[in-house]
Amino acid sequence: MAELKITSETRTEFGKGAARRIRRTNKVPAVIYGHGAEPVHVTLPGHALMMALKTANVLLELDIDGRNELVIPKAVQRNPLRGDIEHVDLLAVKLGEKVTVEINILTEGELAPGQHLLEYVLNTLSVETEATHIPESVTVSVQGLTSGDAVLAKDITLPSGTTLVTDGDAVVLQVLSAQAEEPTEESASGDAAAEA
Repeated sequence: MAELKITSETRTEFGKGAARRIRRTNKVPAVIYGHGAEPVHVTLPGHALMMALKTANVLLELDIDGRNELVIPKAVQRNPLRGDIEHVDLLAVKLGEKVTVEINILTEGELAPGQHLLEYVLNTLSVETEATHIPESVTVSVQGLTSGDAVLAKDITLPSGTTLVTDGDAVVLQVLSAQAEEPTEESASGDAAAEA
C-alpha cells in the first residue's frame, strides 16, 4: 500500500471558469467527502497527483493549510482527448477504518498444454479492507487449468484483513477452448479428393 504526501490548498472559487483557471496553473480541483462532514474543496498540484494516481488505490496524506487529512481517490475525471486529470473526488479515511475498493486481478502460472484461451470475466474484485492497508492487487494461479475450468471469486485467497464484497459465486476467470478455423469449401473438397 503506497502512501504519498501532497500539499494542497483550500479553494473558495467554484464553477467551470474557476476550474479552468486552476487547471491553467497546472493544478487540479478536488473535493474531499466523508465522515458526515461538509465537503472540502481543495486544489492539488497536477504533476504530483498524476504520479500518485499511477498506483491503484493510493493513500494520500494531504497537508491542507497545516492540517493533515488521509484520503483515497474515489472518482477521477480525465480530459477525453488529452487524458490529463480535470477533477478528483477524494474520500476522507481514518486509521483502522474499513473501506470498500476495487483491486486488480493478476494471474501467474501456465495453462495446461493444448489450445486454450484464458478469459478475464472480471478485471477487478470489490473488497472491504482497512483504509491504510489497501492491497494494490491480488494474484491468482492458473497453473494447469484446462478448457472448461473456471476460477470463482470465493476461490481467490485474499490478503489478511481483507474480505470479499463481490458475489462469491461470480466467475472471475475461465479457460476456453481455442476454436479451430472452419475449413473453407476449397480445402474441404481438396481433403475429400485426397481421401478418395
